[in-house]
Order: sequence, then structure tokens, then C-alpha cells
Amino acid sequence: MAEEKSDKPYLEESAFEALEKDSQEFISLLKRDEALEQFRLEYEKLLAVMKKSRENEKHLMGKCRKLSAELVEKSSKVAVLTKLSKDDEETISSLKMELEKSWKMVDTAYEKEQKTKETIHSLQKEIARLNNLMKERAGQEYNVEELLELQEEVTKERDELLSEVVKLRQSLAEVTEQQQETEKAKNEAEQSVLQLQQDIQLRQNEELREARKKEKMEIELTNLLAEMDKKQDEIQNLQQQIERNKEEQLKMEVHLREQKNLNEKASKELEQLKMKNQKLMQENEQHSAMFDEVMKDVSQKTTQLKEREDEATQMRLEISKLNKTRDVIQNKLRAAEEQKVDAENEKGMLKNQISRLEKELESAKKQSEIDKRATDGLMRERDMLNQNLIKATNATQKQINLVKLHEQSKQNLEAEIQNYKIEAQKQRKIIYQLEKERDGFINETSELKEKVLHHMKDLEICQVQICDYEKEVQVQMIKLKQQQNICETLRAERSLYSKNLIEAKDEIADMKMKLKTSTRQLDQLKEELKDKDVALEKAHLDHQHSEEEKESLKAEVAQMTRQALETKTFIENQEAEERKLLNIIAEADAERLKHTKEFDKVLSERHALATQLIRRNDEVALLYEKIKIQQAILNRGESEYRQRVEDIRILKLEIKKLRREKGILGKSAANVEELRFEVNHMQKELLKEQTRCKILEEELQKPLKVHRWRKLEASDPTTYELIQKVQRLQKRLINKTSEVIEKEFLLQEKEKLYVELRQVLARQPGPEATEQLQHYRHSLREKTKQLKVLSSELNMYEAQSKEYKREIERLNNELNNVKKKYLAQKRKEQQNKEKERSCPDTKRKLPPLRPDDEPHFSIGGFPLTRPLPKIAA
Repeated sequence: MAEEKSDKPYLEESAFEALEKDSQEFISLLKRDEALEQFRLEYEKLLAVMKKSRENEKHLMGKCRKLSAELVEKSSKVAVLTKLSKDDEETISSLKMELEKSWKMVDTAYEKEQKTKETIHSLQKEIARLNNLMKERAGQEYNVEELLELQEEVTKERDELLSEVVKLRQSLAEVTEQQQETEKAKNEAEQSVLQLQQDIQLRQNEELREARKKEKMEIELTNLLAEMDKKQDEIQNLQQQIERNKEEQLKMEVHLREQKNLNEKASKELEQLKMKNQKLMQENEQHSAMFDEVMKDVSQKTTQLKEREDEATQMRLEISKLNKTRDVIQNKLRAAEEQKVDAENEKGMLKNQISRLEKELESAKKQSEIDKRATDGLMRERDMLNQNLIKATNATQKQINLVKLHEQSKQNLEAEIQNYKIEAQKQRKIIYQLEKERDGFINETSELKEKVLHHMKDLEICQVQICDYEKEVQVQMIKLKQQQNICETLRAERSLYSKNLIEAKDEIADMKMKLKTSTRQLDQLKEELKDKDVALEKAHLDHQHSEEEKESLKAEVAQMTRQALETKTFIENQEAEERKLLNIIAEADAERLKHTKEFDKVLSERHALATQLIRRNDEVALLYEKIKIQQAILNRGESEYRQRVEDIRILKLEIKKLRREKGILGKSAANVEELRFEVNHMQKELLKEQTRCKILEEELQKPLKVHRWRKLEASDPTTYELIQKVQRLQKRLINKTSEVIEKEFLLQEKEKLYVELRQVLARQPGPEATEQLQHYRHSLREKTKQLKVLSSELNMYEAQSKEYKREIERLNNELNNVKKKYLAQKRKEQQNKEKERSCPDTKRKLPPLRPDDEPHFSIGGFPLTRPLPKIAA
């Protein structure tokens, strides 16, 4: 019944079109009056809302039809599946019975076989016994006749036994065949049972699916039943309201004047309600504007957050780059420090050399005091030593300058590191401020969400109040229309009564005139008597006609009574059906409560499991992220460690190479000094030889000796060798000086590189920055996750609120439909009751037939049965 009712809309298309036409006409009437402009606008809004509700109703009706069709299909499928499962169960039970029967047959055949075997065994024993007896009796002396009789008996017994054996073998073969057949049947039955079990499993799975679908449909049905209960309660409330309205209607019929006052009050209240409605609509618009502003603010905040996140990511990238460069510079700094240590070692060596040279100087001074003869040589040596000392002091000064440069570069690097630390602290502060701002934005978003929810709740309350006010307005409008109709009927009755009064007054005036002229018209009455006799005959005919009509009315009354009885029986049947349906609804409600309790338990368990699962997943995800981070750090550390080891190895090789070159250069430098000393010595000797040669040439030109014919012999053969040695030493000296220049150039380049490395290292951030960066990354990831979770929750709550709004609208529409249907049904019932009441009232309202004994009256009001007075002549 409920489905049939739900399939039909409250208003049919024709009625709705008529209503639309009436409303358009009413709007056109309202347009003429400018004072009712606001009312017209509100009325148009209500019309638009009604149209929307009509469209929603159509949409929902279509959905209901689809759902009912699906329900019918699913129920038919479930019925078919249940039938199939029952048939399968029956077939399984029958197959099991057949199996049991076949097993029983097998058991009986086996028993028979055992019995036949036993009988054969016993017969074989008897045959053996008889043969033994025959053998024993063969030795005895019997008569020939007795022996022949015995032989015949034995042969007979043997033939019988053989025939029994043959029969038993045949029966055994039959039994074995039956056994094989039963085994085959058993195998086939087992296969069929397996197939049936598989089919049953499939059917059970389908049944489970259908059962789940059925449960869902039952849940929906229970929800619908709950809605029906609510609507029935509302119907009862409406019935009570209708009864109250009836009472009020009766009172209104009695007190018309009060109703006018009430109408005025209702119109005033209507105006007030309109004002309230306008205020509420304005508030609603304000709330919607506030909501839009809040949503804009939220979008702006989200964009700002995204920008801040992008800036944070850029900062992280820059910090990672700086970390890398810092690591490289630290490595170079270490290498430079090692070089510095080497330089300090060299400085110590030079200091030792200086101290040694000073000692040598002291010894040289002592030797100069002792050896005054070799003062020139010692002075030269002293000059040489002074020169070496100056060189050594220059070298030490260079080393000191290098050390100072290293210290300055170190200070610069430390200052740059301090600057980077300060910048890192600034960055931390900026990130902390950004996090604070983000937390503030999150708090603001949460507050805005709460405000939005609060405004939404206020909006819903306002909408509910608007709906209530609209309902009240509709009720007041209906009352107003009823009162207007009553007023119109009363006006019509008053006009009729006034017309009747005027007619009665006219008739009274006429009657007075007739009374005055009655004495004059006595003569005319005699003539009229004849006419009256004719009228009497006509009246008699009318009387007969009225009796015939009376009989036909009696037949109609009997027919109406039959219809009334039939309607009563129909109503009783309907009431019985209604009771049954109420019982079914009560049972369904009980089942629904059970299902709801079970569903709530399952939901709570599911929620608990879901929360646990989410926590576990979050923990696992965090652990995986930590593992990934640690693994990445380990891999990076391993790669960097390998790089550092490789750099250390290369640097060690370079240090060894440089030390080797330094040793070679030191040795070559020591040889150079010796060679210089030798060169100076040789130059002196050369000068001596040159002077000697010049003296000899002069002597040759101006010979002082007498004996010029004597030849001079060369007594100095080593001078040429010494000259060659000097040339060789000069060449070596030139090569060594070029090599020293090259080495000094290389050293300068390396010093430049060292200074550049120190500068780069000073700019790089330390390991604390990487740790802080990782911490910030981790915190940023957590915050982004929280943001995502919050955004997903926001979307979920928005979707839920939309669904709730839709459900509220649907329920309101359904409630309105049910109210309309209920009102229509009540109107029909009232009409039927009025019809039923009108049937017996017709009997009461029919005028009673006048008997012949009563006096007849003419138009003038005189009795016709009385004798006329005689008029005196």
C-alpha cells in the first residue's frame, strides 16, 4: 500500500498546471496593486520554491521507482536462489537416501555371499562325510538293494547339491554384478554430490551476496519504515490539528464577528511574519556573504602557505648545496692544515739549520782568531755564510708570512663559518616563524571551520524556522480562504434572506389587498370552484405520481443501504489489513532495532579497527620514511667517506711527492752553494792564471833573460781541466736555477689554490645545518600530512553536510507529500461519510404524504373541505 501511495505524487500534472495558472492569475492581480509588491515578490519566491520541490519530488519518485524495481528484482532473484537451493538440498537428500539404499544392498549381498560360502563349505563337508561313509560301508556286507537305494539317495542329494551350487553361483554372479552396478552408481552419485556441493557453494556465495544486498535493502527499508513511523506520527498530529480545525470551524460559524477580528489579526501577524521572513532572508544572505568571505580567506591562506612551503623548499635546496660546498672546503682545509703542519716542520728544520749555522759561525770566528793568516779565505767564507744566513732568514720570514697568511685565512674562514651559523640561525628563526604562522593559519582555519559550522547550524535553524513560518503562512492562508468562503456563503444567504423578506412583505401586502377584495370576489369563487375541482383531480394524479416516486426512492434507499453495508464490510477489511500491517510494522521495527544494535556494534568495531589500522599504517609509514632517510644518510656518508679516503690517499701521494721533491731540492741547494764556492775559487784561480799569462806575455815581448833560444815548457796541465769543470758546473747551475724557478712558480700556484680553498670552506655551512635541515624537512612533511588530513576531513565534512541537507530536503518533501496524501485521503473519507449521511437524511427530508382526511388549502389559504357559506340574496 505504502509503495502504491509513494508511486503517486501528491498533485497530478493537470492539478499542478491548474494551480500554476491560478498562481499566475493571482500574480497578475497582485501586479496591479503597488502596495502588495513585497507580498507579490514573496509569493513568486514561494512559487519558485514550490516548483523546485515539485521537480525534486519527480526526481525522488523516479529514484523510488528504480529502487522498488531493483528491490523486486533482487527479491525475485533471492526467491529463485532459495528455490534452487531447496531443490539442491532435496536432490542431495534423495541421492544420500539412494546411496544408503545401495550401501544396504551391498551389505545384504555381502551377507548372502557369506551365507552361500558357508552353505557350500558345509555341503562340501557333508559330501566328504558321505564319501567316507560310502568307503566305510563298502567294506561291510550289505544287500545289493540297500546299496542301490543308498546310491540313488546319494546321487539325488548330490544332484540337488550341485543344482544348489549352480544357483548359488548364479546368485553370486548376480550379486557381484549388482555390487559393481552399485559401486558405479555410488561413484556417479559421489561425482554428482561433488558437483552439487560445488553448485551449492556457488549458490551459497550468491545467496550471501544476495543476503548482503537484502540486508542493505532491509536497512533502507527499515529507514523508510522509520520515516513512515515519523510520518504516521505527523499524520496523527495533523489529524488532531484537523479535528481542532473542525472545532474552530464550528466556532467560526457561530462567531463571525470574532472571525473578522481574527482575520485582521491574522493579516497583521502575516505582515509580521513576512517582515520576520525578510529579516531571516537578509540574515541568510549576510551569513552566505560571511561564508564566502571566510572561504576566500581560507583560499588566500592556503595560497600563502603554499608559497611559504615553496620558499622553504628553495631554502632547503640552497642549504643542501651550501652543505656540499662546505664539505668540500672542509676537506681542502684539512689538506691545507696538513700542508701547514708540514710547513711548520720545515720551519723547525730551518731553525735547526740556522742554529747549526750560528754554531758554525762561532767556530769560524774562533778559527779567524786562531788563523789570522787565512783571514781572506775566512772573510770570504763569512760573507758566504752571511749570505746563506740572509737567505735562511728570508726563507724563515717567508714561512712566517705564509703562517700568518694561513692564520688570516683561518680567521677569515672562521668568520665566514660564524656568518653562516648566524645565517642558519636566521633561517631557523624564519622557519620557526613560518611554522608559527602556519600553526596560526591552521588555528584560524579550524576557527573558521567552527564558525562556518556554527553559521551552517544557524542557517539550518533559520531554514527550519522559515519552513515553519511558511507552513504557518500556508495554514493561515487556508484558514483565510475558508473564512472568505464562509463569508461569501453568509453574504449569499443574507442576500437570499433579504430577498425572501422583501418577497414576503410584498406577499403580505398582496394578501391584505386580496382580503379587502375577497368580499368582492365571492362570486368569482364559485366559478373558481369548478377550476378547483379540476385542480383536485390533477392533485390526485400528482399524488399517485408521488407514490410511484416514493416506491422508486425506497428501492434506491435499499440499494444505498446495501452499498453502505458493503462499504462497512470493506472498511472492516481495510481496518483488519491495517492492523496486520501495524503488527508487521511492529515486528519489522523490533527486527530493525536488533539490526541497528548489531550494525552499531559492527560500526564501532569497524571504526576501532580502522583507527588502529590508520595508526599502524602511519607508524609503518613513519618507520619506512625514517629507514629511507637513514639509508640515504648512510649511503651519502659511505660515498662521502669513500671520497674523503680517496682525497686523503691522493693528498698523501702528493705530500710524499712534494717531500721527495723538497728533499731533492734541498740536496741540490746544498750542492749549489758548494758549486758556487768552487766557482768563486776557480774564478780567483783563473784571474791568477790570467795575470800570470799576461806577465808571461809581457816577459816574452820584453825578455829579460839572455838565453831566448831556450823553449819554455808547460808546467800547468790541470788548468784546462779546471776550465772544463767550471763550464760544466756553470751549465748545471743554470739548469738547477731554472728548476728552482719552476718549483717556486708551482709553490705560488699551490698557495693561491690553498687560499681559494680556505675562502670556499669558510663560506660553507657546518654539519649542524644539515641536521637542522633534516629536522625541518621531517617537521615539514608531518605538517603537510596534517594539512592533507585536515583538508580531507574538511572535504568529508562538507560532503556529509551536503548529504544531510539533501536528506533533510528529501524528508521535508516526503513529509509534505505524505501530508498532502493524508489530507486528500481524509477529504475522500469525509466525502464518503457525507454521502453515507446524505442517504438516510434523504429519508428524513422527504415530505410525508398528506392523508385524505386532512383539509386542503387553496391559494388564498381557505380550507376546501368546509362548506361554503351561503350568500344572502
